[in-house]
Amino acid sequence: MPKDNPKASGPLAGITVVALEQAVSAPMCTRVLADFGARVIKVENPNGGDFARDYDDVVLGPGGLAAHFVWANRGKESIALDLKTPGGIDVLHRLLDRADALVSNLAPGATARMGLAPADLAERHPQVIPVEIDGYGSGGPLSHKRAYDLLVQAESGACAVTGHPGLPAKPGPPVADISTGLYAALSVMALFIGRLRQPGGAAPSVAVSLFDTMIDIMGYPLTYTQHSGVDQEPLGMSSPAVAPYGAFDTRDGQTVVLGTTNDREWQRLAREIIGRPDLADDPRFAGNSDRCAHREVLDDAIRTWCAQHDLATIQQIADEAGIGNSRFNRPSEVLAHQHLKDRDRWRQVATPKGEIAALLPPPVISGYEMPMGAVPGLGEHTDHILRDIGLSAEDIAALREQGAIGPTSQI
Repeated sequence: MPKDNPKASGPLAGITVVALEQAVSAPMCTRVLADFGARVIKVENPNGGDFARDYDDVVLGPGGLAAHFVWANRGKESIALDLKTPGGIDVLHRLLDRADALVSNLAPGATARMGLAPADLAERHPQVIPVEIDGYGSGGPLSHKRAYDLLVQAESGACAVTGHPGLPAKPGPPVADISTGLYAALSVMALFIGRLRQPGGAAPSVAVSLFDTMIDIMGYPLTYTQHSGVDQEPLGMSSPAVAPYGAFDTRDGQTVVLGTTNDREWQRLAREIIGRPDLADDPRFAGNSDRCAHREVLDDAIRTWCAQHDLATIQQIADEAGIGNSRFNRPSEVLAHQHLKDRDRWRQVATPKGEIAALLPPPVISGYEMPMGAVPGLGEHTDHILRDIGLSAEDIAALREQGAIGPTSQI
């Protein structure tokens, strides 16, 4: 891809990433790379494209765009290629001739069947970093299986430590997909740095699985069980690791979350907030393990006190005592959150249906504003990308006639 794009900026300016992606994990990886200035070319099937485009139509709907797709695909260019045609495959290889990385999360074995396995790329496109995101990694009895966020969260034990005893639950956000995408993006950036320091030779490949990612995220509960032999029960809006720590209803119908992380904080909560020096002096609650063993007693005391006070009062007292606290919010309340407004965290983002408000990514980098590029329509940039790699108008027309590329305008 051209390295002198005048619009390019950011730490990854001049880097081109080709993406064979769908759903969330790989799109999250490439969206992060785009946020840092990389050019991301999203290769989509002309017949519908990334299936996440059709999850719903709530964004600027009805008949609008899908929330998952809008969230995970900002700042990319979309080219509609039929990779089952010789013309489509040829275009893909032309893209890879000028690319720095290929990110994919297709079904097991799909890249190998297309001649795009890491070994194939090392031979034909040695400068390309192959990044393969899959469900379970290679070499195991589950390696052949398709994997989605819920399936992997269940397999990894995450659902067993979420919810309530006897009522396991999947964490609301697609944690496996998101975290895997972030690990993949981090790996790509590390390899870019390595290439700058030691250029030459075929690029190393990256493989990240949802299962391995969730096993890493499950580090605390797995380590606890490994050394105790105890499967900890889920505790809803609390934690098996510390006590007291949880959600409590307030007098004005709100919910406050209070947490302690050490003995000193427990002493302050008991003495300065709920006014229970007897609990502070009780040897049953001297250490965190002791408090975890008797958390019901402490939760009852805190619950009783919170029910007698309004949220604002509780939070003021907790802040003055140096005790962590927050308000339980629903998504609709988060959207109106004053903390986001005052810190100027919202930006306008273009989509094929019009502009929407979107939140900035978490990193705040001095001197760099995240680009917040547009959400692409299916195949929106096909002709532009093909011209970039040297195809003439006649070449493009011939590919379109062959069905190797999509029509000129799709949403």
